[in-house]
Amino acid sequence: MSAGKFLLLVLIVLALPAIAQKGKSKSQLQKEKQQNLEKIKETERILNETSQQKKNSLGELSALNQRITQQEDLITSIKGEIGLLDRDINEDNDMIDALEKDVDDLKKEYARMVFSAQKANNKIDQLTFIFSSKSFDQLAMRLKYMQQYGKTRHAQAEAIERTERILTGQIHQTETVKKAKNMLLGDQVKENHNLATLKTKQKDVVKSLQKEERRLHDDIEDTKKAVADLDRMIEDIIREEIARAEREAREAKAKSAAEAAKFAKAAESTVALSASFEENRHKFAWPTSGFVSSKFGLQAHPTLKGVKIDNKGINIQTPQHEKVKVIFDGEVKMVGAMGVIGNYVMITHGGYYSVYAGLKEVYVKRGDKVDANQDLGQLMVNGDGVSELRFQIYKIGKEPTPLDPQQWLRN
Repeated sequence: MSAGKFLLLVLIVLALPAIAQKGKSKSQLQKEKQQNLEKIKETERILNETSQQKKNSLGELSALNQRITQQEDLITSIKGEIGLLDRDINEDNDMIDALEKDVDDLKKEYARMVFSAQKANNKIDQLTFIFSSKSFDQLAMRLKYMQQYGKTRHAQAEAIERTERILTGQIHQTETVKKAKNMLLGDQVKENHNLATLKTKQKDVVKSLQKEERRLHDDIEDTKKAVADLDRMIEDIIREEIARAEREAREAKAKSAAEAAKFAKAAESTVALSASFEENRHKFAWPTSGFVSSKFGLQAHPTLKGVKIDNKGINIQTPQHEKVKVIFDGEVKMVGAMGVIGNYVMITHGGYYSVYAGLKEVYVKRGDKVDANQDLGQLMVNGDGVSELRFQIYKIGKEPTPLDPQQWLRN
């Protein structure tokens, strides 16, 4: 093997870790797995709190559904890691095969050189070879050849040793990767078993809830009424705000230049706040921990066939008594209570509003200036042991427009 070929082989070995980074790397997959495990831990807490207070409730079913989704994500991450390790093992085996062939070729080449050297080892033969030169130049060339031949044999022996060391390291690395894969396969079997257990429990809860159809219908109607009242009140407040802004704009034209300038400055401030709110789309911190138990828009009821719920925001199910934070700077426009869904806080952010309902305690009052991430209150716990925030975002236009909060919150 030439020095250039051997160097190329070493560079390929060193480049293997970089080649393995294509697609999702091992560190990315492990990070995903760790994030899934953290989410699972939080959802398990919510599930345990809910089931302790009341077995077979909608809150428990919601937490189970989320837990199953997280379990499936965890298994997907593990499968991804196994796939990456399989690829590494295949590449390592190819490299081992290539190294073994190179070692074999190097040894054969070295054996031929040793054999040739033994034949020419007789000092008389070497002297005859050198002094039979026809010229001084030929004599010098033959001396140089004999020296280089010795160096080549020495270099060949070193090449064999280096290649064997790389081969030994590669074999050790492959064994380590195989052990890691076997551990992950064990994790996968365990997590698949956990998933099957969760799905069995999910079916039991659904069956139990289906037997309570009358009570669920009554609960839905009570909640629907309270939510409709809240939505109507929010939209009325926003319409009043739109009408007031239009009225003030008309009045400003009829007032003095100083009053008009004052109004223009206030309007400019509102526009700037609205623009700042828009710039933070996809960047807002979540108002509380937990998971989305009901998404934006028309949603099918989890157990009652044919029943749909129109959600103008999202519901976030949390650990019990969790705190709620405002997502952006603004001013408290309204604080109140709304039947079974508890207390609510409405915040204005220029041309946008955010609404937080389901609170047991409220820490702010109407007219307060609030900063992003400031605590607004603490969530209540309903009769099923569920803490759940109803969170909405509205935009002011000709009419108040409800927006999907998940499109504004960070992933």
